[in-house]
Amino acid sequence: MSTDPQPAPMFPDGLSAAEAARRLQTEGFNELPQAGSRSILRLVADVLKEPMLLLLLGGAGIYLALGDTAEAILLGVFASASVFITIVQEARTERVLESLRDLSSPRALVIRDGERIRIAGREVVRGDLIVLSEGDRVAADAVLRDCDDLLTDESLLTGESVPVRKRPAAGEAMDAATMAGGDDQPFVFSGSLVVRGGGIAEVMATGPHTAIGRIGQSVTALETETPRLRQQTRRLVVAFAIGGAIVVAITVVLYAMYRGGWLEGILAGIALGMSMLPEEFPVVLTVFLAMGAWRISQARVLTRRASAIESLGAATVLCSDKTGTLTQNRMMVARLVLPDGGVLQPATATPEAIAPPFRDLVATAVLACDPQSHDPMEKALHALGADATAGATLQRRYGLRPDLLAMTNVWSRDGAGVAAAKGAPEAIAKLCGVDGGALAALQARVETLAAEGLRVLGVAEASWSGEALPDAQQDFAFSFRGLVGFADPLRPEVKDAVAECRAAGVRVIMITGDYPATATAIARQAGIDPERVIAGPELADLDDDALALAARAPTAFARIMPEQKLRIVTALKADGEIVAMTGDGVNDAPSLKAAHIGIAMGGRGTDVAREASAIVLLDDDFGSIVKAIRLGRRIYDNLRKAMSFILAVHFPIAGLALLPLVTGLPLLLGPVHIAFLEMIIDPVCSLVFEAETEESDIMRRPPRDPQEPLLPRPLVLWGALQGILAMLATGGVLLLAHRNGMPDDELRALVFFSLVSVIVSLIFVNRSFSSSLREALLRPNRMLLLVIGFVVAVLATSLTLPAAAALFRFGPLHADDLALTAAAAITTLIMLELSKFPLRAALSRRADKPDQVVKAASPAR
Repeated sequence: MSTDPQPAPMFPDGLSAAEAARRLQTEGFNELPQAGSRSILRLVADVLKEPMLLLLLGGAGIYLALGDTAEAILLGVFASASVFITIVQEARTERVLESLRDLSSPRALVIRDGERIRIAGREVVRGDLIVLSEGDRVAADAVLRDCDDLLTDESLLTGESVPVRKRPAAGEAMDAATMAGGDDQPFVFSGSLVVRGGGIAEVMATGPHTAIGRIGQSVTALETETPRLRQQTRRLVVAFAIGGAIVVAITVVLYAMYRGGWLEGILAGIALGMSMLPEEFPVVLTVFLAMGAWRISQARVLTRRASAIESLGAATVLCSDKTGTLTQNRMMVARLVLPDGGVLQPATATPEAIAPPFRDLVATAVLACDPQSHDPMEKALHALGADATAGATLQRRYGLRPDLLAMTNVWSRDGAGVAAAKGAPEAIAKLCGVDGGALAALQARVETLAAEGLRVLGVAEASWSGEALPDAQQDFAFSFRGLVGFADPLRPEVKDAVAECRAAGVRVIMITGDYPATATAIARQAGIDPERVIAGPELADLDDDALALAARAPTAFARIMPEQKLRIVTALKADGEIVAMTGDGVNDAPSLKAAHIGIAMGGRGTDVAREASAIVLLDDDFGSIVKAIRLGRRIYDNLRKAMSFILAVHFPIAGLALLPLVTGLPLLLGPVHIAFLEMIIDPVCSLVFEAETEESDIMRRPPRDPQEPLLPRPLVLWGALQGILAMLATGGVLLLAHRNGMPDDELRALVFFSLVSVIVSLIFVNRSFSSSLREALLRPNRMLLLVIGFVVAVLATSLTLPAAAALFRFGPLHADDLALTAAAAITTLIMLELSKFPLRAALSRRADKPDQVVKAASPAR
């Protein structure tokens, strides 16, 4: 087989080994700075920065200093458990990310001292001559000194799914302003893939100075926004601290005035302060986020930052890359068009519908391909007509030339020869001598296909009798065989996922480096239906306010550069949107990190994109994003239920601690009872809410207001109502039993049992805001059954085991006493269920007006 001759390179000897070693020593290895995985000590330090966990540990230290060893140990144990759960989850995340990285250094073929040697890609230095061949990954940014029919895939940098043509340099210089993308550039970029041809290039930049490296540096410079949940929990800490301090101060004064003795008042105030401290909040928050990350991982979604879980439920805009995210990042043959205008869609056609002319068109197109190609369009043709080259021998290849964007392969089979050509439709028309009306009709068909977002190639064929082959393609007598349209197909799950996002009030915006026609076609197929497609040059002329205004309508962006993606995300955030950004390429990394929720593709995504993101889709399934949003909403819903429950529980605990101080009744609840209630029963009961399934309307609601606190006023009032009724029920039991002359130890047991029973009833009240009591009782929740069994076992042990009864200072209870505790719990449950009807109606009215909620979520508007 003969090929076109290659001209000799301008610098055939390359660098000397000594000079290469010197440059490696002074300029460093050709690799990006690694963020490095976090050590266990770093993970512990990160976890201990959480303000609520610091409160828990601080409380343990205070109790230890006061001599309350039992309480300090309880607080310390639960703090350690919280740290352990979070560290296990974070360490698992780091291990999975490490397994996703390709740790092997890519190899590079360089010319040094006049010889071609294979070295590790990290040892390539500025000035090296690298030899590029089909299938190679380019090791550094370089200027082409020589090339033959060279095509490279630069989608990691540009987002374009189609390879771009290259040509040798003619005096051009490469600098930091040189951008990837576009045909007939003399530059190749680190990380791009050679899909056809070969060449020799001189390295101009390595490591952090490459295009990939500059993007990585811009990602490092971006500050990750403080999670909203962390901000809200800080406000909760302050609120509880202020409220608790006021109540404790009042208690100390009242005790000193009416019961005598400031020392006793201070001790009583400490006990009451214990009942009001929100020790459960850090436990519940940590467990919910850790368990939420685990649940999301079951949907093949890896959470790198647990704080992103709560942001998922508030997302108002999902900015999606096209190539590899909405589409499959592979080419398929979408249209076959014959010279007479006949059209076939191979993907939907039955074998009987593929007439001989279409088979001949595919066979000719396959003959025009490289037999061992890395070009995605040629791979698509081979998949459609794999047997076209059977029994044939390739005699010669004619590659692409700047003056003729077509390539020809000459084959022989059974003594006969055929020349098959493919390329730009206008180039194939020129080879075939098509002109006049036929050329106009051909151009119209090409424009129709291009409007559908297809890449179009013309195909031609000529016979060869066996004599000497001509020097140029133009010397064959070609006949036009038809057009082939290629598409990067939409992922099958995308359309349904986009529809579900829209139903949930989440707008989907496509951002791509591809052409506007392709962007429009893919956006319509996905169901995004943009009213406007804004191209990169047009975007450059818009200020931030105009950009934000344009993005409020259904919009798609095309021909977008990496810095423009970042600008789009920034403008949306400034407009009050909660932005989720998906992507897989290096060009997506800055916008992934800048977004509230960066979502990277784990399968084919780059290391830079994964490390800049908060969430990684392990299976590259766009539909997993919707699953993550659904789970994020469920987790946040359940977290708020748990917070409301905890708030409600604090009322009767604090009330029972305060009631004896103002009524003269005996002190019934000591530090051991309060610590036991808050640090065992309360957190364990809260775990029930983490296991709750989502509400039926969870994906039909608009996104929640991101400015809304974790405990908004209606929820605080609802929690207070629950707490007051629970306090009245347990206080009523206390007063009734005391009036009947019950001994103090039996009274303490009766009140404690009543309080625990009422707390269990509050679990059922808070399981759902929208379902009925019957559904709350019957809806399956294995954790609820375990919690009830645990509570019953603890109560039974405290009565029947003498050591436990002595610890709690409990006296015996009889059947009528237990019936009274059950009556208090049932009465509380019924009254609270009846009071939920007005709340349920208010929630329904809010759901019927999603536009108002969405506007409220964007105060900047």
